[in-house]
Amino acid sequence: MPFNTPVQAALKGPSAAFGFWLTLPSAAVAKTIIHGSTGSSAKFSWILVDAEHGLISDHHYYELNNAIGSEGVSPIIRVPCAEEWMIKRALDAGAHGIMTPMCHSEVFFFSFPIRPTLSISPSGLDTPPFGTRGYGPMFAPHSFAGVDPGADHDDGANDGLTTFVQIESRSGVEEVEKIAAVDGIDVLLIGPFDLAKQLGVTRCGEEHEAAIQRIKKAAHAAGKKAAIFCTGGEDARARSQEGFDMVSVNTDVGVIRSAMLNELKVANGESTQSGPGGY
Repeated sequence: MPFNTPVQAALKGPSAAFGFWLTLPSAAVAKTIIHGSTGSSAKFSWILVDAEHGLISDHHYYELNNAIGSEGVSPIIRVPCAEEWMIKRALDAGAHGIMTPMCHSEVFFFSFPIRPTLSISPSGLDTPPFGTRGYGPMFAPHSFAGVDPGADHDDGANDGLTTFVQIESRSGVEEVEKIAAVDGIDVLLIGPFDLAKQLGVTRCGEEHEAAIQRIKKAAHAAGKKAAIFCTGGEDARARSQEGFDMVSVNTDVGVIRSAMLNELKVANGESTQSGPGGY
């Protein structure tokens, strides 16, 4: 039977599933953020391990997946491109889900191995008889709490993992209803920066917002989840309140830089809003 990952459990809940972007290849950074109490009634249920634009590559996957999974949070790996060998590496290292960038049409899904399960199939990554990817999950179960190697993992993986496609191009928006209708895609995530650039419009302008709302509507109409990358807590709160199911609150480097520079301002007498301090 399928196992229930933290991100899947959160997506079944009444409120948005919060997560953040990890761009540094550091298990210590990830665990520093997610270990212990959040001081909030909310907690992170997923971390996007960014191997597309971050400094992360596949030899970091195993350590990061296990560090994140051990804290009851789902590691979602964004691979650089929807290529079979890239997705295999992420899955065999224990990713709870795969995100592929730049999904331009429903044909894209059938042309590339997107579904993050055990093997490749015309509709994604599934084990035989549904797909063809080679079998070798020696390390994949390690990041799943309570999931034993062997049948426990193998029987649950095809339905227990989560498939994300990123909609961030003009053609992706034009074809979004067809993309959302494809069986095997679980979540449509909006990349707002690339979306604005690809559309040739101002980010947060009317045309940009109309495209965002069209993607969200298409996802929900097809019974799928809608997700969006946000630039901070205020942005994330607004998007969660308007009905997005999955929302990123920031990036690791964004928070590190802004927090440290703010402390510099406090030290220089330019600000009085200091953080908690200490080690």
